[in-house]
Amino acid sequence: MSKTILMVLTSHATLGNSGHPTGWWLEEMAAPYLLFTDAGLDVTVASPMGGKAPLDPRSTEEGAQNEWTRRFTKDKTAMEAVQDSIPLDMVRAEDYDAVFFPGGHGPMFDLAQDETVAELIGDFILDKKPVAAVCHGPAALLKAVDGNGKSILAGRRATGFSNEEETAVGLDAVVPFLLQDALAEQGAQYECGPEWQPHVVEDGLLLTGQNPASSLPLAEALLRRLGVSYIRK
Repeated sequence: MSKTILMVLTSHATLGNSGHPTGWWLEEMAAPYLLFTDAGLDVTVASPMGGKAPLDPRSTEEGAQNEWTRRFTKDKTAMEAVQDSIPLDMVRAEDYDAVFFPGGHGPMFDLAQDETVAELIGDFILDKKPVAAVCHGPAALLKAVDGNGKSILAGRRATGFSNEEETAVGLDAVVPFLLQDALAEQGAQYECGPEWQPHVVEDGLLLTGQNPASSLPLAEALLRRLGVSYIRK
């Protein structure tokens, strides 16, 4: 049987009180999704509210495009998956081999506070299944605890969108918190690579990527963790 991956997107569409739209970031969904499906994995897309998960329009601008994003937006099956995502309360960790959280600023507003998300991640950890999150996706990890009620981040190496990167995009005063600081507050040993460069951190069942450029190498690391051999064409 092929491996199964659950990908969880945000349902949040507004950037704080700014009135500007937000959501999930195209590259952070596109590259992992297509890599997983190319490798023969079955991918399920879910979100807290289900239905159409909001795509951050900034991630569709020309400067943010690459081979993966262009291919994803032309892929009928992929686009149907994000426009008709499964409500998160309908999925169970026992049905999947791993879970992956793409970023975008949306997760900072909903996944970071969602008890269903926290419980789901806890179930994956208890089942000894890998949990991966990229850029702002690690916000989903903040409330998750292990079987002893301890944060799954405590004592673990992790990364995510850095304070410097948040300041560089001019949103450090708009987001509800700085992800780098929040991860550290939960006991994570935060590790930061150069701004905008791929940086992936693996610690046990937890795999995290720092920024959009980390999406593909994080997905490749998850494939290795699952024992899936795949050579990109």
